[in-house]
Amino acid sequence: MRSAIKFKTLFGTLASKNLRTYLQTCGSLLKTLTENRRIAVGMALHGHLIKIGLSSERFIAIRLLIMYLDSRKSDEVSEIVKGFDGFDSTVHNCLINASIQWGNLNEARRLFDEMRERNEVSWTALISGLMRCGRVDESMWYFERNPFHNVVSWTAGISGLVQNGLNVEALKLFLKMLGSGVRPNDATFTSVVRACAGYGEIGWGMSVLGLIVKTGYEHNLSVSNSLITLCLKMGEKALARRVFDQMEKRDVVSWTAILDMYVGAGDLREARRIFDEMPERNEVSWSAMIARYSQSGHPEKALKLFLQMIQSGFIPNRSCLASILSTLATLEALRVGMNIHAHVVKIGFEKDVFISSSLIDLYCKCGETKDGRTAFDSIPEKNVVSWNSMVAGYCLNGQMEEAKELFDSIPAPNNISWNTMVGGYLENKQFDKVFEVFNEMLLCGETPNISTFSSVLSGCASIASFEKGKNLHGKAIKHGVQYDVFVGTALADMYAKSGDIESSKSVFDRMPEKNEISWTVMIQGLAENGFAAESLFLFEEMKRTSTVAPNELMLSSVLFACSHTGLIDEGLRYFNSMEAVYGTKPKGRHYTCVVDMLSRSGRLVEAEELLKSMPFQPESNAWAALLSGCNRHKNEEIAERTAKKLSELAEKNSSGYVMLSNIYASAGKWTDVMEIRRLMRDRGLKKSGGCSWVEVRNEVHCFYSEEASHCQLAAIYDMLQLLRVEMLAIEE
Repeated sequence: MRSAIKFKTLFGTLASKNLRTYLQTCGSLLKTLTENRRIAVGMALHGHLIKIGLSSERFIAIRLLIMYLDSRKSDEVSEIVKGFDGFDSTVHNCLINASIQWGNLNEARRLFDEMRERNEVSWTALISGLMRCGRVDESMWYFERNPFHNVVSWTAGISGLVQNGLNVEALKLFLKMLGSGVRPNDATFTSVVRACAGYGEIGWGMSVLGLIVKTGYEHNLSVSNSLITLCLKMGEKALARRVFDQMEKRDVVSWTAILDMYVGAGDLREARRIFDEMPERNEVSWSAMIARYSQSGHPEKALKLFLQMIQSGFIPNRSCLASILSTLATLEALRVGMNIHAHVVKIGFEKDVFISSSLIDLYCKCGETKDGRTAFDSIPEKNVVSWNSMVAGYCLNGQMEEAKELFDSIPAPNNISWNTMVGGYLENKQFDKVFEVFNEMLLCGETPNISTFSSVLSGCASIASFEKGKNLHGKAIKHGVQYDVFVGTALADMYAKSGDIESSKSVFDRMPEKNEISWTVMIQGLAENGFAAESLFLFEEMKRTSTVAPNELMLSSVLFACSHTGLIDEGLRYFNSMEAVYGTKPKGRHYTCVVDMLSRSGRLVEAEELLKSMPFQPESNAWAALLSGCNRHKNEEIAERTAKKLSELAEKNSSGYVMLSNIYASAGKWTDVMEIRRLMRDRGLKKSGGCSWVEVRNEVHCFYSEEASHCQLAAIYDMLQLLRVEMLAIEE
């Protein structure tokens, strides 16, 4: 606006001022218009200058040339160039710089080579331009022949090497500069400090720091910012903070660097304090805080900060959009996510592979796999991250056929791709497919990692596949991961669920590191395999020797162990101290364990009173445990009340009918069993299909109730019929 006003008042200045002042005003205005990209106003001013016959003035012509070069108006550039009576160094330098910016390095070299007289600017422009385009050898060839070896040319060479990742070469060139007697300036030190940070050598960094202090540049803003980066790269966080605190002037780069330090360290409290103190923020600082909140399990805070960012007038960058979409996926905030998706489309980021991957994650976690697939299909150049995101989305929603079909289309699946499929089949309890994909993975030459072994071993534990588990144990030893806490835990769980408690204990004892899950697996494994006393002893040992706090599942196992060893008072002591001592409120499973414990020991009245006093609705299993105890101890009065309660629950939950039917069957009350089954038929209820499996020659075969898809079904039924005939013959 100011440029337009200045342009309108310019025409009246010619009569009141001399020509020289007028030309200077025009030149100043052309420079402003060029910087502000006001090319239309600039062209109007050019027309005015032509009209009054001043456009050919050398000073004005050069300003016009710069303006048209900057806006890439090649036709206008040609007209301006024709008006010059021979090129001087200024015109040549303008053309060289423009050629470099346009990526036409050969033209830049041609212009440089035809110059009769080259000045410092000419040499530096070509050296810097070649460096920016990665043509380091050419650049250094010109650097060595540059007659103007002053601080500007030395700095151009050093910074160019740093830009190309040649940090050692940059430091060597800096030493040559010092040896030549040229004194470095702030730009030189900024580049050298970056070279030290990239090289990762603390000795070099300390030496350069000493030289910076000696030459008085320690308070220079650009140098100080680079020093903070160097200190952080070296892991010297305290020194970085000291540099920051001693800075006389700080800009948004300084504040963001120190903010990144606390964000990277996970110190959210201090990071937020720094963020709130920042006098000026940019997209990077906003994005850093939003991403850290999202990654640290504070999605609500991340979303709140994102909304503040938008209200403050900042436009989120790609990184910020990807972070907030991940946050919304965690919150399953579909509506807000769709609004941000619309914004992404509006600003043209919908084809960005990282943002699209976050969109896929958002839609799939909200159960909208069709929309996730639409986002996936819209990516023009998919990378393995986007492929994995869509496969994971299908797995999350139980769409394993679609997941496998898409997985088979991945051009180059990586370890994460394979692990996603293994984990997907595991989560959806398709254990035969877990081993099938794992074998494919090995045949393809992909090396399984810790995550792979943990998942496949969990599959073995789920179906108690002892032989397959032992085979995997051997592979884990071969790959050197058998002592990893996750693999070791999975091995201990697999052996325990396969009934080999000694092998489970052996794996557990050899683990150099044990976490909460490791202790839980071993305590639970001992309890469920009949080693209740050992389970309780291990629980007490954990409390004595480790920093792990007992969790819900662990305490369930302890109560289970007490129930099966008759330690009623001990079990009640654990139960009553759960909240006060262990900070865990008893859940339904804990009450069920205690009811079972009291019922087994004949303390039926206490068990019934406990069920009545519960702060929430008891599980069906709890009433079933009481009814089982009533049958065992012949208490028909409590049994009748309990059976009635179970019948009421069964009307709300079909699984209750199955449970009640099984209890009556175990008590020999077949008339009641038939009545329950009749009720289920009348109400159209059906027991969920069971699944069994058998392992033959290292291959797991799964069989589902009322399902006839096994490839050898006919042969199996033929064999069963043959066995039936032979058994009948033996009976006769």
